[in-house]
Amino acid sequence: MPESDQSIGRKILGFFIREDEPGTSATGTVSTGTPPANSPTPGALAAVVPRPPVTPAPNPAPTSPAPGTIDAKFAQHFADVLAQNNPPGPDYFEFRETLRSLSSLGLTEDKQYQAAWASFKALAGTTDVAMITDTANQYVSALSKDRDAFGKSVEAAIAERVGGLQNEQKRLQTENESLAKQLLAIQQQIDANTNRLTAINGEMTEQSGKITQNRQNYNTTFAHFTDQIKGDIAKITQYLK
Repeated sequence: MPESDQSIGRKILGFFIREDEPGTSATGTVSTGTPPANSPTPGALAAVVPRPPVTPAPNPAPTSPAPGTIDAKFAQHFADVLAQNNPPGPDYFEFRETLRSLSSLGLTEDKQYQAAWASFKALAGTTDVAMITDTANQYVSALSKDRDAFGKSVEAAIAERVGGLQNEQKRLQTENESLAKQLLAIQQQIDANTNRLTAINGEMTEQSGKITQNRQNYNTTFAHFTDQIKGDIAKITQYLK
């Protein structure tokens, strides 16, 4: 019975990743267990990076991206891609499996490859090394195609998320500029009002003085007139009996 893509994927993952291999992602050790039922597509893989929180920090200095690590989810994804492109019959992966089984025998590298080739020839019934290199190149092409699709999805995610933040940044900058102009106009109006209040205080003092003086002049003039009239009345009463 032919193996399923998932079974082949588990096997292929073991060809490239060991559970104790250094450099794996700190968020999860690469496992050769059963992969998720739905392998992530290149477009979905770009979305695994969490959306960064928006903070009020003003214009943080750009930082260099951290060095990459071997990530469990991507390792499983690549294994699934290779499994989906695995042709029937012995090929590069069977050769690599044989090669890996010889790694603990203490052979030199050239002897390991020669022994693996001898074993593979018996298994595949061929003497043509091109069967290995051709299928290996096909796998490289499949992975490169997947990388191109992933790159496009990353660019789309950047355009969506960073572009949205840039639009918000421009909107807030424009709003701040408008508010700054309003604040300037308000401050100018406050200054004008303050100057007018100072002038009003002086005018109130001046007008109050003028009115008080005018009232005093009125009263003095009133007294002048009434005193003369009253004086005449007194004299008339005195002299004209």
